[in-house]
Amino acid sequence: MVMIIKTTWVSVFALAAVLLVILTPAAEAVTCSPLQLSPCAAAISSSSPPSALCCAKLKEQKPCLCGYMRNPNLRRFVSSPNARKVSNSCKLPIPRC
Repeated sequence: MVMIIKTTWVSVFALAAVLLVILTPAAEAVTCSPLQLSPCAAAISSSSPPSALCCAKLKEQKPCLCGYMRNPNLRRFVSSPNARKVSNSCKLPIPRC
C-alpha cells in the first residue's frame, strides 16, 4: 500500500512539472542594439524626465546594459550621471557588471 501511494505522488509531481514547463511562456530573446535606447537620448543628454517609452526600452534592454558598459564607445552614455538618473526614474536598478 505504501508503494502505491509513493508511486502516485511521484506521478502527480511529474505531471505538475510537465504542465509547468508547457504552460510557462518562453522568454523572448532580446536583440541588443543601443539604437533601441534612442527614446532615452533627450533624458540622458539633459535633465528632462524620461518618457514611458524610454523606461520600457530601458527595461527591455536591461540584459544588454553590461555589454554596453564594456563598450568604450557606449560606456560614457550608459554610465553617465544623467543615465543613472534616468535609470533611477524608471525604477530600474543599475546592473553590477
